[in-house]
Amino acid sequence: MSALIQLKGVAVDFGAVAALRGVDLRVAAGERVALVGANGSGKSTLLRVLHGLLRPAAGSVLRDGASRQAMVFQRPYMLRTSAMNNVALALWLSGTRWRQARELALAALARVGLAHAALRSARALSGGQQQRLALARAWSLRPDVLFLDEPTSSLDPHGKREVEALMAEFAGDGMTLVFASHNLGQVKRLATRVVYLEQGRVLADLPVQEFFDGARLSQVSQEAGLFVRGETAW
Repeated sequence: MSALIQLKGVAVDFGAVAALRGVDLRVAAGERVALVGANGSGKSTLLRVLHGLLRPAAGSVLRDGASRQAMVFQRPYMLRTSAMNNVALALWLSGTRWRQARELALAALARVGLAHAALRSARALSGGQQQRLALARAWSLRPDVLFLDEPTSSLDPHGKREVEALMAEFAGDGMTLVFASHNLGQVKRLATRVVYLEQGRVLADLPVQEFFDGARLSQVSQEAGLFVRGETAW
């Protein structure tokens, strides 16, 4: 599979804190890559580097210049306007004429089951609806790669199922997914590959079946094995 993004020896520092250290990572078209690890392990920082929101202090980031990207955050920002306009503005800023942007926004809302809420204030929607609105906004841009940072962490079980279903559908349509998650059940359901981070370092990078195979994972990283068993000490 062709590489959409490749990181070589990437390091990111926040003052005296090393957020990422010597990270090598390759993301190929069609993959569903889950980033796992404890709080502060570097998952969100790595997503931002992959998406181009952070410039590394060292190392290189190589991209397929023809691929399009979008990102959905854990708590996506909702503009003080309608759900439709929240999507249409993203399209307009990307160069789409306003009339067409509104039409495409309505199609995107229908794609995530929010057509009925098109004219409602985005900030009045429930948490699950806001996350689906964020997915509609990202999907409307037709990205080849979608980055998601803990997309279901603040949702109730019903909201989690709705967002997971959309992620699975997007992947089924050929979109590459890279997502951070604390939910190992979600990782099993959605990922084809799992990357485990600890203190800014990648300690394991395995196909999902091998990651959840205790014997195989322990061969690669004792720390990752402890994490999966819920025995991480810090």
